[in-house]
Amino acid sequence: MRLLNNPLSSLRPLLQCPPLPLRRRCCLSTLSANSGTLSCRRLSTDGPAPPPVIGQDSVAVLGHSYPRDDFTNVTPRILAKVGLNLHNQSHHPLWLIKERIKAHFYSAYVGRWGNPLFSVHDNLSPVVTVEQNFDSLLIPPGHPSRKKGDNYYLNRKTMLRAHTSAHQRELVSSGLDAFLLVGDVYRRDEIDASHYPVFHQMEGVRLFSNHELFSEVQHGQDLSLFEAAGRRTPQKQETHSLEAVKLLEFNLKLTLTRLVTQLFGEDLEVRWVDCYFPFTHPSFEMEVRFQGDWMEVLGCGVMEQELLISAGAGHKAGWAFGLGLERLAMVLFGIPDIRLFWSQDQRFLKQFQVDDVQQPVCFQPLSKFPPLHNHISFWLPEDEDDFTENDFYELVRSIGGDLVEKVSLVDQFTQPNTGRRSQCYSIIYRHTERTLTQQEVRLVHQEIERSAETELGVQGRY
Repeated sequence: MRLLNNPLSSLRPLLQCPPLPLRRRCCLSTLSANSGTLSCRRLSTDGPAPPPVIGQDSVAVLGHSYPRDDFTNVTPRILAKVGLNLHNQSHHPLWLIKERIKAHFYSAYVGRWGNPLFSVHDNLSPVVTVEQNFDSLLIPPGHPSRKKGDNYYLNRKTMLRAHTSAHQRELVSSGLDAFLLVGDVYRRDEIDASHYPVFHQMEGVRLFSNHELFSEVQHGQDLSLFEAAGRRTPQKQETHSLEAVKLLEFNLKLTLTRLVTQLFGEDLEVRWVDCYFPFTHPSFEMEVRFQGDWMEVLGCGVMEQELLISAGAGHKAGWAFGLGLERLAMVLFGIPDIRLFWSQDQRFLKQFQVDDVQQPVCFQPLSKFPPLHNHISFWLPEDEDDFTENDFYELVRSIGGDLVEKVSLVDQFTQPNTGRRSQCYSIIYRHTERTLTQQEVRLVHQEIERSAETELGVQGRY
């Protein structure tokens, strides 16, 4: 495998860190979105927005106020990330990845008049409606992905987007047939070196008319995107003809193979795995061979026709893909810890100050400061439905912030007489820029212990 057109043998020092845990998120970034006015807001370029505020009755973010209710669970630490837009900060590693992908699409896909075929949208507000984030994507009301424990809600109707696809319907409705969509997304999740509650996605959409898809096929004038009285099979949707789906699938896989080859190098091994998403069919994941293992890098598929119909583009068919920018940057640059993307340490940031976005960057690790290990054990509430692991992870993040490198469940047991369950978590503290003392960590850890009892209803076993 080659990275940035360099032989693998020359990159071995870059790739010495252990393989990253695979992040089994809905990698496709979900497709199609909505026509609500909220989604049309773009982040202001006239100056910094007022700082976010969580008040007693409302949440203020990006210059707008949202009433609080029983679903409000966004925290000050998370709101502080809104509007930072790392993917738009010049010479940030996420910006470099975005620019490389843009450059590839701009040069490889050109319209009839020589202009880029794909437009790029990277400044849409991350505050969206629940309808945008879920309903417009055919995600049913009781679906697990809607859970309060997995998302950041401003209230029952408004949230921080969990995927950039929350904006797709408005872009398709506006008449766009080919675009890239980039932005920060927010999900409550576990804590380790490759998971962070704010990360960045890029997805692409391309739609085809009947003429566009079949124009280069012999006797293409006799073929159609759609068939009447069709049925859904593992290979296609009920409305699509088999010829159309096969051409869409071929075009999609060719487009993505060219992209990852441009990013990783000509010798890259690629394989496709069938999978399921509620918004595409058929659906696939691309895996690449990295450090001897197969690693998932993106999800993709043929867009559900119902989504295009809702966006006023039912006479066309198309595909979509989605990938995580952090995942690509960690692999391409050898960045071992996702927290580093938020670092203001110039020793980190200066490494990406390049004159040409295609210039190879080999991340030189900062000094590895020693970790401090602490444990916390507690009895779960009698009604265990009142407690979720994500609630505990979020509490640890809200108190410990980026001092916390990893949280993992290391032991649990059930008391035979009472049936109560106890859990023990290991919390690893490590600063990315200096050595922590056990004394300062202990203060943070004690606050986590106290808050776990008062906010989560657990009973400490300290």
